[in-house]
Amino acid sequence: MAKGKQKQGRGRAAEPISVRVAGGLAELVPDRDRPRGRTLLIDGAPQSHVDLDDPAHLDFSYQRRLGHIVDLVAPPGKPLQAVHLGGGAFTLARYIAATRPRSTQQIVEIDAPLVQFIRAELPLEPSWRIRVRGTDAREGLARIPDGWADLIIADVFSGARTPAHLTSTEFITDVRRALRPGGHYAANLADGPPLAHLKAQIATVRTVFPELCLTADPAVLRGRRFGNAVLLASDHELPIAELTRRAATDPHQGRVEHGRALLDFTGGAEPVTDASARPSPAPPPSVFE
Repeated sequence: MAKGKQKQGRGRAAEPISVRVAGGLAELVPDRDRPRGRTLLIDGAPQSHVDLDDPAHLDFSYQRRLGHIVDLVAPPGKPLQAVHLGGGAFTLARYIAATRPRSTQQIVEIDAPLVQFIRAELPLEPSWRIRVRGTDAREGLARIPDGWADLIIADVFSGARTPAHLTSTEFITDVRRALRPGGHYAANLADGPPLAHLKAQIATVRTVFPELCLTADPAVLRGRRFGNAVLLASDHELPIAELTRRAATDPHQGRVEHGRALLDFTGGAEPVTDASARPSPAPPPSVFE
């Protein structure tokens, strides 16, 4: 049962709401600057931010970078067929629905109590074409028809770590199967020094997709701190110039690596297979302080 929920009287600030879900303690914390803004935390780790009054608002840096990708993979306003592996608070699905009306989307989220919590507290608009599947991300991906998706976004964390079976060449091969020719795959990756996981993921995706780029905070790319990086891949040319411009002008400035520079960054890392896969590293406690 949700805890801390109170009726919001005139002039009274909203209260945090918490509930036990499969992944731990889920909390929705009010945004002091946005009356209907909420941040989702799982066991104290920030997962998503949603503003019900403005679903096109992206608060987290990595979600802004994913939003840039959504903006650039097709002409403005064109509907997309999108798959979201990992649900969170459905932030990117809301963004696509708001910026690309008539898009058809599927969210794959294994944590059924979390889905129920988000649907109740942060409901989706009835007119949005969004279907939520309550299953494992890889199992849900396997049900997507060949060539169905224009965009697949992977943002899956369990205990703040990406599960091992979502890091392999076999997984990425199924991603490409589900994408149409010219489609795009975007993944939110988290790592810290010495960035072994991030480099291995680049090497893994490179075995399946010929075009790649990586966007992240320069301090993360230099191995100075733990953080998020967004990897974008396709079988067609990527919008590098515009991604670079947008990353450079974000409130939290990012850098885009591609081509030879990305290859050098990877530094000979070996691709990951199902047999060798490991979860992404756990973030240090200081990340969420």
